[in-house]
Amino acid sequence: MTVARFMATGLGRGVRIVAGVALIGVGLGVSGWLGLVLALVGLVFLTVGATNVCLIAPLLGAPVKGSACQRAS
Repeated sequence: MTVARFMATGLGRGVRIVAGVALIGVGLGVSGWLGLVLALVGLVFLTVGATNVCLIAPLLGAPVKGSACQRAS
């Protein structure tokens, strides 16, 4: 649950957004299907960071939405 709580903070969201932008940039620089996969994974990271959602939270026993996770702790 500690990981999910961190991901719900501003720093955790920022890390996911920066990682998403970086993966998109690397993906656009790599040709072929690997570049496409990296860009798509980066888009997922960017989207979940911007919307404050943690996709692995249910596996950790925490709510998916970051605001609900902060209230639960």
